[in-house]
Amino acid sequence: MRPNCECCDRDLSPSGDDALICSFECTWCADCVRSFPDGACPNCGGVLVRRPSRAAHKLLSAPASTTRVLTPGCAASAAVAPAL
Repeated sequence: MRPNCECCDRDLSPSGDDALICSFECTWCADCVRSFPDGACPNCGGVLVRRPSRAAHKLLSAPASTTRVLTPGCAASAAVAPAL
């Protein structure tokens, strides 16, 4: 489970219901998804669904990832990420 929205870099809880994913597990917050054409994943064009939460007791043996992912060219990430 990715810890952040790939567009705006907002923290997403592994036990929350504030994340959406596609079949490739690209991860987005609900606010950014509202800005995507047709509500589709901007990486693959796939359908986005609510990411299932991970039970708190399972986070001990199977913690969420700490690797943050940002998608180049996402409008929100361009405002957040430093210019290269």
